[in-house]
Amino acid sequence: MPNKNFTTTILVDRTPREVFDAINNVRGWWSEAIEGDTDKPGAEFNYHYKDVHRCKFKITELVPGRKVAWHVVDNYFNFTKDKSEWKGTNVVFEINGKGSKTEVRFTHVGLVPSYECYNVCSEAWGEYITGSLHDLITKGKGNPNPIEEVVNKAREMSNKNFTASFTVDQSPEEVFAAVNNVRGWWSGEINGETNKSGDEFTYRVQDIHYSKQKITEFIPGKKVVWHVLDASLSFVKDKSEWKGTDIVFEIDRKGDKTEVCFTHKGLVSNSQCYNECSNAWGLLVNGNLFKLITTGKAQPSPW
Repeated sequence: MPNKNFTTTILVDRTPREVFDAINNVRGWWSEAIEGDTDKPGAEFNYHYKDVHRCKFKITELVPGRKVAWHVVDNYFNFTKDKSEWKGTNVVFEINGKGSKTEVRFTHVGLVPSYECYNVCSEAWGEYITGSLHDLITKGKGNPNPIEEVVNKAREMSNKNFTASFTVDQSPEEVFAAVNNVRGWWSGEINGETNKSGDEFTYRVQDIHYSKQKITEFIPGKKVVWHVLDASLSFVKDKSEWKGTDIVFEIDRKGDKTEVCFTHKGLVSNSQCYNECSNAWGLLVNGNLFKLITTGKAQPSPW
């Protein structure tokens, strides 16, 4: 599954040559904002949509009535950690006669499920190929305008904060006390007070991570918020990526249990540190903090 390329097919009542010509009319089914030639061997063209996606293609195969292939020379997404995720992949259209009909097999070679953009991109390709290209071939008119629903999903991905939650048998007051016992669950060197509004404290793990937090909300049994005043992450280009974000703990009684909802506002999927930081928070919140609450014992580093 990790190496399975995205593919989809359509079957139409047109000749292979008509299908071939429609595919090469990229402005007619994908985007009217395409720049450059799209129907000449070796030609390069650019695709872009607002601030979401920019891409440059080179036509590497153009076999009339049989095959079209584009190589992705460069790419930019605003909603993935690896902005250039498509770069080096290939977009392939294979055309075959099937009795009185023509089959188009579309494959994005290199767009695999392990890609962060896979769900959004495969859905978009599916809409464009089985919808817009199909209509251009069969009706003479495609729908090359942006598919807003897919674009909105991409934007949602880029703006979605990391969150984690769990429920325990302890009271909201016990949960609140454990959250504020930061040394008991957040593995690293903590300096400063962590148990009243306005307190400031620093967190450090060797030369990997430094951050300074200020407690901006402190509602007993209900909510704690830390504002990140400063940060230095050694493993990302923007060392201060956490700076200005907020770390939020919301506590709520659910029947005879207590729910803890953790959100790092500003830690979003297009943050460079998102994968490492979200994995770490998962271990610390769902692991260490959960165990501190349920056992009452300070937890060792999960690493």
